[in-house]
Amino acid sequence: MIQVLVVEDDQVAAEAHRTYVERVAGFTVAAVVHSGAEALRFFERDTADLVLLDFYLPDTHGLAVCRALRAAGNPVDVIAVTSARDLAVVKAAVSVGIVQYLIKPFTFASLRDKLERYAKFRESFGEAGDVLGQSEVDRALAALRSPVATALPKGMSGQTLDAVVAALRDEPDGLSAGAAATATGVSRVTARRYLEYLADNGLARREPRYGQVGRPEVWYRAVT
Repeated sequence: MIQVLVVEDDQVAAEAHRTYVERVAGFTVAAVVHSGAEALRFFERDTADLVLLDFYLPDTHGLAVCRALRAAGNPVDVIAVTSARDLAVVKAAVSVGIVQYLIKPFTFASLRDKLERYAKFRESFGEAGDVLGQSEVDRALAALRSPVATALPKGMSGQTLDAVVAALRDEPDGLSAGAAATATGVSRVTARRYLEYLADNGLARREPRYGQVGRPEVWYRAVT
């Protein structure tokens, strides 16, 4: 079993990541911690094969955690699980040996794909000794790379999904389908479809709001 340390300061997100990891065959969660200091203390007394690492931690940046691990001689593999989209941060992540980069919010299918590809990569380099040639190295490294993005349901586009996610993140109090439609320029029906997709995949929470009369209106709040 591949032992995973989850490093995530948000309690709800941390539990979601734990659940996701343990749904993937061959993986188990060694521990869940909520700060960089806790992550470093874990490795002083224990081991893991892989770290799911949030970057925006309450006491430090995830990149600082990676650098501290490397300085201590710890070669543990790391998958960044973060909302950081700055290209400079992505470049820095590569420089400290992060093997995968997953942008929040994401679906279970997206994380499963990253974990399964990581497992294939480990299997490729599972035994000591020399590689037979360049093609063997190329195949092992290619296992980490997704050839295409995880498919969305038919009729949905990544561009529209990103726009709806951005609108949700800009409104911490949440959005109704109508408000999301206004913010993104799509129809109310389309906005609701994308919001429901996010909610079904654990990336948004449904919240009924009660008005003067009639049934409550459903609002959606981003899960960060």
